[in-house]
Amino acid sequence: GKTAVIDGERIFTYADLEALSDNLAAGLAGMGVERGERVAVLAPNCAEFVIAFYGILKAGAIATTVNSGYREREIAHQLNDSGARTLIAHDALRDMADAALKIAPGVERRVSIGYDGGIGGGADGAAADSGETQFWALVEKGASSEPPAFDVDPLNDVAVLPYSSGTTGLSKGVMLTHSNLAANVRQFLARADEEATLREDDVILTHLPLFHIYGMNVLMNGAIGSGAAQVMMGRFEMDAFLDLMERHRVTVLFTVPPVGLGLTQYPGVAARDLSALRVGFFGAAPLSAELQARVQEALGVPIIQGYGMTEASPVTHADFMEAHLIRHGSIGPPLPDTEQKVVDLDTGTRETAAGEPGELLVRGPQVMKGYYENPQATAETLTADGWLHTGDIVRMDEDGYVWALDRKKELIKYKGFQVPPAELEGILLEHPEIADAAVIGKDDLESGEIPKAFVVPKPGASPAADEIMGFVASKVATFKRVREVEFIDAVPKNPSGKILRRTLIERERGG
Repeated sequence: GKTAVIDGERIFTYADLEALSDNLAAGLAGMGVERGERVAVLAPNCAEFVIAFYGILKAGAIATTVNSGYREREIAHQLNDSGARTLIAHDALRDMADAALKIAPGVERRVSIGYDGGIGGGADGAAADSGETQFWALVEKGASSEPPAFDVDPLNDVAVLPYSSGTTGLSKGVMLTHSNLAANVRQFLARADEEATLREDDVILTHLPLFHIYGMNVLMNGAIGSGAAQVMMGRFEMDAFLDLMERHRVTVLFTVPPVGLGLTQYPGVAARDLSALRVGFFGAAPLSAELQARVQEALGVPIIQGYGMTEASPVTHADFMEAHLIRHGSIGPPLPDTEQKVVDLDTGTRETAAGEPGELLVRGPQVMKGYYENPQATAETLTADGWLHTGDIVRMDEDGYVWALDRKKELIKYKGFQVPPAELEGILLEHPEIADAAVIGKDDLESGEIPKAFVVPKPGASPAADEIMGFVASKVATFKRVREVEFIDAVPKNPSGKILRRTLIERERGG
């Protein structure tokens, strides 16, 4: 009887989720969905996404979640690459789904989530006349039979097939097993903090996309694993975000740095009643120590950050919630049952000394089985003895706390010196007239690459490029100085908040 999901005016209890996902599983099996088959879900955050996720798994199938911001070619790539034969798509994304299916011939079945669907089989929009199966009609139909019975090998059977970001080439299917997901939820919730990460009486705001592993396994599965309630938010808008925080008395905020930056700049935050909040958790992109402190001051609660990647279900590191243990700018130490090591960038095998930069490698029960039908990429990412190459440059202190410096592939090489863009971006965000910034390496005949900054000024501000370069130069070594500034309206980012530097590099090169 306890509330599990709030979606607008609709409230679903834990008993509702159990029954409705059972019914959907039976309905999917009745349609011919077989054990091990990939079923794609293309939808914004909504109660139907949650029901679909568990219904697919209860049918013995594998959920492959599709970015709701994808264009048709990107959707089709995932449908084709995963071999999905069934697509569950929301009517809000109908045009993109229609276009994608024209170039994804392997999809045989389509289930439509209508705008007005609800418990009891409300209207399902355009699906009624198109020959598609309506989501709520399928749930109702499944109520007359039992979900399929099957044995699960949790260590080896794949549960979900999310796709990695694809910011460097075509995205790849990440095979996460039932054990990967369950272990990571347990690792995250069972930290030895005085304050539990999530409790049964907590309320979280699920505004991060559920198709992304952060939204899927930290928010959705984390909330359900702890017995908490989650409030769905489909499209982010700051006023609506704050309205939901106030109205539902949100207690734990899981979010990303761009939202944190917005909270420090948005004029209405101080007037909002956010007194129910007890902690904020940031992930998916680096949060500078300076911004972390500013968010903590704005919200008046401890702000911690963690780290992970799709290939690790996703969490490998998280700071502790107790104020005296928080180290601003750090992603914290590793989770329970998670091993870590930092190796030098030249040999890739020598472990570095404390404080020395290198690539972070992790090993634990949350690490993926591999990339779907891509043994070469798997071999490049996973070692024979189970270590996962994160591709992230970090430094680790004597206590095992880790600071993320940058992506290995995105380091700028200035006259042979390595310059981490994220470090310069953190400094730029300290400038009083800069709202957002991104840094890339620009090809240069003399230096190989020079750091170039793309800057979004704050409303009403008009900082000069020379002044910005001087500001950065006053805080870094000579080889790290920004050599060029371009003003833009917005920094391109993926839905989880990571800067799409490749987009800026292609723009710079005229690609």
